[in-house]
Amino acid sequence: MALYAIGDTHLSLASGKPMDVFGGGWEGYVDKLRAGFAQVRPEDTVVLCGDLSWAMSLEEGAQDFAFLDALPGRKLLLKGNHDYWWNTAAKMNRFFQASGFSTLHILHNNCYEYGPYALCGTRGWFYEEKGEQKVFLRELLRLEASLKAAGERRKLCFLHYPPCYQGYACREIMELLERYGVELCCYGHLHGRSHRLAVEGKYGLVSYRLVAADYVDFQPQKICE
Repeated sequence: MALYAIGDTHLSLASGKPMDVFGGGWEGYVDKLRAGFAQVRPEDTVVLCGDLSWAMSLEEGAQDFAFLDALPGRKLLLKGNHDYWWNTAAKMNRFFQASGFSTLHILHNNCYEYGPYALCGTRGWFYEEKGEQKVFLRELLRLEASLKAAGERRKLCFLHYPPCYQGYACREIMELLERYGVELCCYGHLHGRSHRLAVEGKYGLVSYRLVAADYVDFQPQKICE
């Protein structure tokens, strides 16, 4: 049993916004994702760190979710800034159940067990976010709720937005990660030339790792087993 993470799949099987138009590494990205998941076994867990589908609703994203569901492993889904289909956990879970998507699970205000670890996470916050301050405060509350749900278990955290990169740090989120003893934080969101700004390795008391799909060549990254 292994744990993997990858973010930013940006699927658009029905909504007409395929990432292939950007060229480069994004060309044929759906096939690359399928090939990348070949290393994952049915008993493994994969955390998907947001920006999963361009769909505007659950119904529009059905083909994208079917694609993810058919990939091997249990998948834990985080919200990204482009996941406009995102809804309440209850509605998403009902939709997945009614659609027969048995491997998709929502990571939102909760945590999941993986061996000795608790898998925690939320979308996070970014300096270019256009929302009100209350959106930031809500994300802090969601992150802390997830970390609290973990109890005394060892903690791994997954975010969509990077809590830090070169020239930027969200001190409030980083302080929460350190206060609750998070060992590793995986994140996505950074693409293209922004890859060079990523913080990886130990920063303060927490290790950080960028797992955006185009950064990791569409290969889910093994965290532990």
